[in-house]
Amino acid sequence: MSGDRGKGQAQPSMLNADLQETPSRYESQKRRDWMAFVQYLKSHRPPVPLSLCNYSHVLDFLRYLDQFGKTKVHLQGCMFYGQPEPPSACTCPLRQAWGSLDALIGRLRAAYEENGGTLATNPFASGNIRVYLREVRECQVKARGIPYKKKKKKKKKKKKNPANNQMKGRKHSGSSMHSS
Repeated sequence: MSGDRGKGQAQPSMLNADLQETPSRYESQKRRDWMAFVQYLKSHRPPVPLSLCNYSHVLDFLRYLDQFGKTKVHLQGCMFYGQPEPPSACTCPLRQAWGSLDALIGRLRAAYEENGGTLATNPFASGNIRVYLREVRECQVKARGIPYKKKKKKKKKKKKNPANNQMKGRKHSGSSMHSS
């Protein structure tokens, strides 16, 4: 009977090993983004302590990141403005894609609270950030000439319980036996 003890249950040493495994891709990215933002605040002149950080610092950070973007955003004066697939190159700037910024804000919003911030003081949750992201999205949509369509949420499929299906099958087959 001692061999049966603990079967099907995780042992504490196994749980600790599982917790020390490599973090998920999302967690790694969130940590990398958080460290980049904290470094940005430290290198700000004058340096900004996290306790004094507000939405304007977040907006400055997002604008700073634009220089590393890979998405061509045509300016209104560009002859390719509004064309989804321009036939040749132009001098319009590369920017961060709206979707990337939106995902970044989501990760930083979570990281802020995980690092001791409160929801009430979270600069990433500011309405000003949502307005900025909406403006970036609209600007990029117009520049590319492709309308943005919000993705519909997928309905969760109910998991079929195999026991219920077997019971239904029995009822069904049983009823056919009685009809003959």
